Amino acid sequence: MKIENKVNSILIILFLLGILISGIALSNVLQQKAQNEINSKASALMTMNNSVRSYTNERVGPLLSPQVEIQENFIPESIPSYSVREVFEYFRNTPEYANFFYKDATLNPTNLRDKADDFETEIVNSFRQQPDKTSLSGFRTMSGIKLYYTAKPFAIKNESCLRCHSIPENAPKSQLKTYGSEHGFGWTLNDILGVQIVYVPAEEILENARDSFMLVTGIVAMVFTVVIIIINLLLQRTVLRRIKRIATVAEQVSVGNMDANFGRQNKDEIGDLAEAFNRMKYSLEIAMNMLNRKKNN
Repeated sequence: MKIENKVNSILIILFLLGILISGIALSNVLQQKAQNEINSKASALMTMNNSVRSYTNERVGPLLSPQVEIQENFIPESIPSYSVREVFEYFRNTPEYANFFYKDATLNPTNLRDKADDFETEIVNSFRQQPDKTSLSGFRTMSGIKLYYTAKPFAIKNESCLRCHSIPENAPKSQLKTYGSEHGFGWTLNDILGVQIVYVPAEEILENARDSFMLVTGIVAMVFTVVIIIINLLLQRTVLRRIKRIATVAEQVSVGNMDANFGRQNKDEIGDLAEAFNRMKYSLEIAMNMLNRKKNN
């Protein structure tokens, strides 16, 4: 195999290994970056929702509680989870955030719109089995949209909240009139009842990560290709052509053409080789002249 082919084979192998290793590393970095970006959005929304919950519980609830007792119709705005859900729906009215979702996914909710589906029920059960776990996150597909979710468990910490959720007899009559007495009761203190879960659309961010991967990989491939071409050109110009020239001259000398000359050479290893061939040619020429003179004598 020619030197050029050997060098090209080695370069191609290195090229493929470089693309493979850099591709895997880049893919992991971009995927992690995309997931961090999605998680950051979900965490910000979760914090905002908890702020609304705290405000409703501390400021709005005490103002509306007396009205709940005397009003015939229940005032849902006095309930933190209701306020959070309604505020989030206003947030979703912005087209940019239409595919963001929030839910107080509960196994036995007062309002059936908060009923946990099968997927969310598994998350609730996971928190029940691992009480020390504070959050869970991952991906799921809803209505054909890939979503990233982050979920946190919630439990009743304040005993006063059990008034509306322990037994129907203790609940406000307006609550029973609005939601009935068949669900939302039997809750116990400190028991994990459900999860606060935020869904963030992930497809666009992941698609951007894939596009970035393809772009960077393409650039790296182009750089490697250019490097291989440059190395080949340098190899041809500085090594192979000069070796071929030396080989041609050496072949001519071997058949008796003493006029063949290696020419002027650069001061490098190949130049030293050419000089050594020149000295060998001169020595051979002297030896042949001496033989010819002896033969003539």
